[in-house]
Amino acid sequence: MDLNNKVVIITGASSGIGKALAYELAGRGAKLVLGARQYVSLCEITSDIQKQYNTKALAVQCDVSVEEDCAFLIKQTILTFGKIDVLINNAGISMRALFNDLDLKVLKSLMDVNFWGTVYCTKYALPEIIKTKGTVVGVSSIAGYKGLPGRTGYSASKFAMNGFLDALRVENLKNGVHIMTACPGFTASNIRNTALNKNAQQQGESSLEEDKMMSVEEVAKIIVKGIENHSRTLIMTGIGKLTVLLSKFLPSFLDQMVYNKFAKEKDSLLK
Repeated sequence: MDLNNKVVIITGASSGIGKALAYELAGRGAKLVLGARQYVSLCEITSDIQKQYNTKALAVQCDVSVEEDCAFLIKQTILTFGKIDVLINNAGISMRALFNDLDLKVLKSLMDVNFWGTVYCTKYALPEIIKTKGTVVGVSSIAGYKGLPGRTGYSASKFAMNGFLDALRVENLKNGVHIMTACPGFTASNIRNTALNKNAQQQGESSLEEDKMMSVEEVAKIIVKGIENHSRTLIMTGIGKLTVLLSKFLPSFLDQMVYNKFAKEKDSLLK
């Protein structure tokens, strides 16, 4: 896919991977619709992009956990640009708490944003994407292939997203629509700082070493390349590829590996 003049919607575009995707796509000449709850940040990003790249960008305040907001995001895109070529379901939140300790509001919040946000946006955008033979992207995680301790809700939401996109791909196999699942490794972004603790409040400080992770710019480049190449699934790190492989052939061994890794993180939840 040549992304020049293509209309691309990005959810969760006010920071992190979503923001990096906006700039990466603008550099390729795409017309952008950026959705997020942080409207002031979105407006600043769209203004900067239009100045830097001489392309069109629209900011739409949107909470993807609210179905009506998702419908509004798609409606505004059609009213402004008349079509949709790519939908990138990037909005997401994380968590850090043992299931035995947490308030169930944590899991509900993660499912509402990570899974239902993807479902709502895709539902309203798909008829237009079928017309353009366009692309639906889900920014998932290795946690969608292997359950991670302290991240039960996050893993559940990403497993659900992966299953949804996989079924959607088969349903649209003959109509030219491209469905891509993108799974970054641990990425240096604010998603862990805003991760929910056991009381459904933002944890603030990350428990992981950010300087050893992928940058959001690196992740954005890989995702955009995947859209251009019509890739099916992007597993972005060596450890991610190994995790997917071991989950199929040596699941019990992988359980122990994952436990040992998370037992060593700062202020580990595993005692």
